[in-house]
Amino acid sequence: MSLGRLVELYQFFWMFESHAQQRLAWEDAAQARIARMRAEAQAAQQMRAMLLANPSGALGHARLNDRDALERSGLL
Repeated sequence: MSLGRLVELYQFFWMFESHAQQRLAWEDAAQARIARMRAEAQAAQQMRAMLLANPSGALGHARLNDRDALERSGLL
């Protein structure tokens, strides 16, 4: 067998492997799209629940380690 023939066989089998990897990538992309749609729906549902709990839409302006708020509450 000549070197050219061996290279042709290698390329032929590599083509099958690359096609299999491409199919896996397509499946991963489809699963990622589904996961993103679920996450967006869950975020929208959480936002609706927050707005139902506080209909004015003013959800506050809380900050972590807010020195003024801690002093007003007597914690500092």
